[in-house]
Amino acid sequence: MRRRRDLLLGATAATVIAPALPAPSVAQDRKELTMATAWPESSPGWWESALRLANSIDFLSRGRIKINVYAADKLVRAFDTFEAVSSGVVDMYHAADYYFGSKVPSLNIICATPYGMTADELNSWLQFGGGQRLWDEAVAPFGIKPLVACNSGHQMGGWFIKEVNEPADFKGLRYRMPEPGAEVLRRMGATVVTLPAGEIMSALKSGAIDASEWVGPWLDVALGLDKVVDYYYYPGFHEPGTSATLGINKKIWDGFAPSDRALIEVAAAAEFSRSLAQFNSENSKALKALRKESRIKITRFNDQLITVFGQISREVIADTAAKDPMTRTIVESYQAFLSDVMEWGDLSETGYRVTRRLALL
Repeated sequence: MRRRRDLLLGATAATVIAPALPAPSVAQDRKELTMATAWPESSPGWWESALRLANSIDFLSRGRIKINVYAADKLVRAFDTFEAVSSGVVDMYHAADYYFGSKVPSLNIICATPYGMTADELNSWLQFGGGQRLWDEAVAPFGIKPLVACNSGHQMGGWFIKEVNEPADFKGLRYRMPEPGAEVLRRMGATVVTLPAGEIMSALKSGAIDASEWVGPWLDVALGLDKVVDYYYYPGFHEPGTSATLGINKKIWDGFAPSDRALIEVAAAAEFSRSLAQFNSENSKALKALRKESRIKITRFNDQLITVFGQISREVIADTAAKDPMTRTIVESYQAFLSDVMEWGDLSETGYRVTRRLALL
């Protein structure tokens, strides 16, 4: 476990700024806590969702639970937030759990599985399919209580400096993508790196990478990716409904009264719904604007590539499941639920959308 001073960086909070990093304080039943995020302040969506969640908890608790929110690299580094909460350096984190898959392989499955569940399907599995219980069990050794707290919906395939028409085009391609989708591309011959949001633009401009996914039109345009790259591919295979986690130090969680734990659960569930609504709304507007830019080529991955993505994705998921018994149990639960919910989804949402398109021609 890394030492406290190795994890801590700056100390600029987006809510009430504490003069130093205090231990959780309780005065007249009031708790003041710290939340480290994986998001830069310049990134809409994720960052503002973390702020909304903290403010909702503050409001619903009538000021008894105050959360100071820190942007990436202000308190701890973006990819160190899980460890910081586990070790008690900070009280909570707000991040995408696939950043921590090297510590807990099953987090790669829960957060974003290639050709896995959409946002609403994932939420159904967590809430009513046994997913939350398994998630709790997976991270219990690290002293963390996880709650789903945000979702971006389906993500795009990414921005490329050149066309990709066949699997061979990925050989040698330097691509930014998180796990487990990154492993799919590695097996196709790409060189894959994981960069935090704040470093993607400079890496593309400098030529350090040839392609990158981030989220979708809204956040991609906010980063300025459309200014330096021409080819925008869809649909993303790697993140069909990516969630951000509110990870709470288990000692902090256990110290809350049952009513306050319920309050935080309700606030997180509400923010999941609110964030997904915002992503869908803003992505629609940003896509409309991108279509007006003649330079930008919004292109569908062809059937050959989609087939290869799918074949290798199955291999990667099977290899992930083999890492340890807990991950195998989670993969089996996830895939069983996915099989059932796909049957319903094909008749309901997918079936309706296809017929709606025909009806409105």
